[in-house]
Amino acid sequence: MPSNSSRTRRATPYLVTFLLDRANNWIEGHLLQSKAFVSDKTYRFTISHDHSEVSDRDIVFILGYTRILDKSFLSKNHLNVVIHESDLPLGKGFAPVQWQILEGKKEIPICLLEAGEQVDSGDILFKSSFILSGYELYDEIRAAQAKATFAAISEFLNLFPNITRTRQSGGDSFYRRRTPKDGELNIDKTIREQFDLLRIGNNELWPSFFCVDGKKYLLKIYKSEDS
Repeated sequence: MPSNSSRTRRATPYLVTFLLDRANNWIEGHLLQSKAFVSDKTYRFTISHDHSEVSDRDIVFILGYTRILDKSFLSKNHLNVVIHESDLPLGKGFAPVQWQILEGKKEIPICLLEAGEQVDSGDILFKSSFILSGYELYDEIRAAQAKATFAAISEFLNLFPNITRTRQSGGDSFYRRRTPKDGELNIDKTIREQFDLLRIGNNELWPSFFCVDGKKYLLKIYKSEDS
């Protein structure tokens, strides 16, 4: 839970909403289980799944929300914050954690940035990172990402409203949206060569697969309990 040590309290709590998407709801379970954000005299927390119901908030944290948020919505709240896991302006776009794992990276940056009309282009408000061992599977990667996200948000709230905005600078790059087709393994490569691709596969929704002579085979991966 955010502490109150770094700012002066005001008479009424800051109103904070987590804007989540039922169609992309992997983080919601982690949020509810974490119990990291409990309303008190400083912050009052709520969750919403519909941006049309969110207005007059001091802070809106936008977590995996897939619908377009236009200027009319952004203007209804004091501060709209997107969480993006890359070293912006590099790695804008989709699935930055998965793409960076495939690049062999183990330290994954986290940027809290102000939402704007241009994707992932707002001022950076806070930065941190988290470390992966290189052996986590999909669910463990998501759990680590969620834990790091909530830690970054908590640190940000400890600073708020005394935050520093940093404008993005330098060349940018974009990750495209991943699709189930991106989980295809090459039968002529070794498991070691494709281990990162295997471990980011979602066993239920988009499992890894390979094709032999036009026939498709699914390949799911689990850790042994005695590993």
